[in-house]
Amino acid sequence: MKKLTILFLCILPLLVHAQDYFIKDIEPSECNFCNKRFHFKDLITLEHTSIKNQASSGTCWSYSTNSFLESEMMRMGKNPVELSQMYSARCVYLDKAENYVRMHGAIAWGDGGECHDVLNMYSKYGAMPYDAYPGLNYGTRKNKTGELAAVLKGMLDAVVSNPNGKLTSAWKNAVSATLDAYLGELTETFKFDGRRYTPISFARERVGIHPEDYIEFSSFSNQPYYKKTILMVPDNWSYNRVYNVQMDDLTDIIDRAINHGFTVAWAADISEKYFSWKNGIAYVPEKEVDDMSEDEKKMMFFGPIFKERFITPGMRQTAFDNYETTDDHGMHIVGIAEDQYHKKYYKVKNSWDSKNDHNGYMYVTKTYVKYKTTAILLHKSAVSGDLRNRLNLGTSREY
Repeated sequence: MKKLTILFLCILPLLVHAQDYFIKDIEPSECNFCNKRFHFKDLITLEHTSIKNQASSGTCWSYSTNSFLESEMMRMGKNPVELSQMYSARCVYLDKAENYVRMHGAIAWGDGGECHDVLNMYSKYGAMPYDAYPGLNYGTRKNKTGELAAVLKGMLDAVVSNPNGKLTSAWKNAVSATLDAYLGELTETFKFDGRRYTPISFARERVGIHPEDYIEFSSFSNQPYYKKTILMVPDNWSYNRVYNVQMDDLTDIIDRAINHGFTVAWAADISEKYFSWKNGIAYVPEKEVDDMSEDEKKMMFFGPIFKERFITPGMRQTAFDNYETTDDHGMHIVGIAEDQYHKKYYKVKNSWDSKNDHNGYMYVTKTYVKYKTTAILLHKSAVSGDLRNRLNLGTSREY
């Protein structure tokens, strides 16, 4: 008790300075400050595979959505297998290179992509297990794709400059050969669990999902609701369209999905100072971080003591329009948790290894998800019948 009293006296000036932003009055006897971490209780944790590490690559979209597909396999009663994230990325490099040339270089280039890219590549090129295609063929034990992306861009920019006055038939082979050199050559078939597969047969027989059964949502107040609209972010190189729903629908959809056993692939902005990978916490404090005192900033991840901002659709749209909300990162929502005040959070699987305060997971508030989501992707069966009818989706394949 003496230690607690001393600790409370040490932080008392901070409490007085920040009291207008507290969730509630804090009594020393509650011992909220015995530990700098938030205290979480997992309420629902759906089946998912282990935390991975995308390392020095911009392939979060592939890691998160392949993780999502692994959970889908588990949900359907299949034995999960780690899917090759870099096989999906390789396929995207090929298709993105073609779009880059067709658009005379006027699209974004790099490792980035979207959740739907994994499903699009799955439909077109199939899937491979990680063991059959780890995608490491350039002298490192972890992904480090900066050189690969730069080499490919230099090659494609040379093609786009059209020095021959007419494009040759060789440039696609040159791109494929470069991918072979950095990621590993592809063979027509591979062996897995004693059977021989092609990527297409592996996707069909071993993974067993149907890409047409998945749906992607976002929320933009400058576009008609409950219609499809292009996801206007640079990494949407394929110009895919998503269903535009109201802001509150995003969390309603996720809540229903998790409560019915469906995980969710999640793309979001993580550029804000109130997203902390080290602490494994993301929320939206009522006060702008730039307006906080140094003491308040130090307390941001001390515990769940600050009120959250009330987010409106207009605020969400403004943040998107002025580049405060950018399409930064893909993650995998696998559950629901609560803090010591019974406030709900989403439990999120990340792909930055397991070296943070929550062993690689993030706890993210619903307010953050409403404000900073760029897109979510999930199985149609997780969506309510009313919303499916409103979107004219009809019935979905049930699993």
